[in-house]
Amino acid sequence: MFSLFNTQILHVNEPEIVREIATCTSLDLGKPSYQQREHGPWLGHGILTSDGAVWTHNRKILAPELYMDKVKGMVGLIMKSIETLLNSWKSMIEKKGGIADIKIDEDVRSFSGDVISRACFRSNYIKGEEIFLRLRALQEAMSKKIFLGIPGMRYIPNKHNKNAWALEKDVGNLILKVVSDRKESSANEKDLLQMVLEGAKNSKLSKEATDNFIVDNCKNIYLAGYETTAVSAVWCLMLLAANPDWQDRVRDEVFEICKERTPDADMIQKMKQMTMVIHESLKLYPPVLVVSREALADMELRGIHVPKWMNIWSLLATLHIDPENWGQDGLKFNPERFEHRSLQATILVHAIWGQSKGVSWPEFSHG
Repeated sequence: MFSLFNTQILHVNEPEIVREIATCTSLDLGKPSYQQREHGPWLGHGILTSDGAVWTHNRKILAPELYMDKVKGMVGLIMKSIETLLNSWKSMIEKKGGIADIKIDEDVRSFSGDVISRACFRSNYIKGEEIFLRLRALQEAMSKKIFLGIPGMRYIPNKHNKNAWALEKDVGNLILKVVSDRKESSANEKDLLQMVLEGAKNSKLSKEATDNFIVDNCKNIYLAGYETTAVSAVWCLMLLAANPDWQDRVRDEVFEICKERTPDADMIQKMKQMTMVIHESLKLYPPVLVVSREALADMELRGIHVPKWMNIWSLLATLHIDPENWGQDGLKFNPERFEHRSLQATILVHAIWGQSKGVSWPEFSHG
């Protein structure tokens, strides 16, 4: 146990307890209240920060769009984003005479944003670019705030707070403009945005509450998928570049399965080597370093009494390299540990991602 200002934190690093937290369905275990207090302009009251009945309502609306069968249906849209990215790289290489140094960070971020826009909002990245830029600026503004944890400081109209408030307003207006365009077009879309709109309509909320519901959940979708996907993709590419033998194995597998065809969901499912590499990349460099929860009532976790308002942290970066769980090669790039999907190799993957009814997003498993 340790404290950060007035926040009491219980650090949990036992895999079985982490699994229990990740698969917990009790509403007595929820999101840390400090996240909403300190990052309200950034996260709002969407699925990433809500609890209880509000979280249940958010999940009911959003989860069906992220079931695996729906994700498989998005592969065609994702491939359009990939083609755009690869064509831009090919063009750069051709202009440089066949060899080019490419900084892929921003390109992969753009790709990640384009995927979210195409798959969830049926709009291209150009239309959503300003939203992404404002969200990144808001993220940076929130990270620069000082005196975190000191009561009342977030209400002081200083330079950082004023900047964050202005960006929060801009982001909200941009998202509502996309919503307004959707309503005016009368498009019969069945995407994530439409599910959010219908969920808000059926909730019988006030106009202000409806706008907040839409904006907060749209921000959460962008923030949860945009940065994490880009970070994971970059680390995976880096590991393949640093391990050319595995790069060759994955490339050979792709050529063998696709045979110069555009990959679809069935082809991707057959790519065992690639799946092993992705799992190993997520193990070594998880996009989320800490999973945090808060006890909303006194509760027990495998014999450990957790009092109300106690925060629970699991540090994924250390869990994923612990020799007791992964052996002495826990720090090494070894995708073969996932070849047979043994209990040792998959226990933390299951616990961390909290898979629930086919949804591979931790916030859809309430614990």
